[in-house]
Amino acid sequence: MSAAYTLYAKPGFASTTIERLCSEARISNRAFYECFGGREELLQAVHERCVEESLTAVSKALQEAPNTLDGRIKAGIHAYIEFATADPRRARIMHVEVRRSGDVLTAARQRAVESFARLVEDASADYPEPAPLNRHLLALAVIGALQELLIEWVLGEPQPELDDLVGVAVHVFSRAFSPVS
Repeated sequence: MSAAYTLYAKPGFASTTIERLCSEARISNRAFYECFGGREELLQAVHERCVEESLTAVSKALQEAPNTLDGRIKAGIHAYIEFATADPRRARIMHVEVRRSGDVLTAARQRAVESFARLVEDASADYPEPAPLNRHLLALAVIGALQELLIEWVLGEPQPELDDLVGVAVHVFSRAFSPVS
């Protein structure tokens, strides 16, 4: 898992062979296949671990946040961006390699997005309805915006400042979930 975490982030999933994974991990090919059916299954395991850990970090931040919509938005976004960027390999695997892997992670990516959408919906459920919009679709839209911001952080030259990412994401989420006057 550790070797995959490093190699799938750089040079990337497409460039990482099983032989390279095994060499980096100092294990035999046979030992690899006793644990995983292939490099795709290993990528899924690494991705799912990142997603689970990020969901835990965001859930904890939401529980500790002030009980206001603004407080929850700021806490949740800050926790997610902080988690994803604390180790650039995580951000790259969760937001770049997951897309570059083609069909390998389509279902896993969709499950992750749905999990985060439920988290956003639950965190905003006690507050006024954000216009006459479907809350689930709105959650998906703001999650997409956050994903694109993190892709820009991973690939951008120059790399945006984390405070800028948080500020823009908070702005997008706050506007999206503000009740219509």
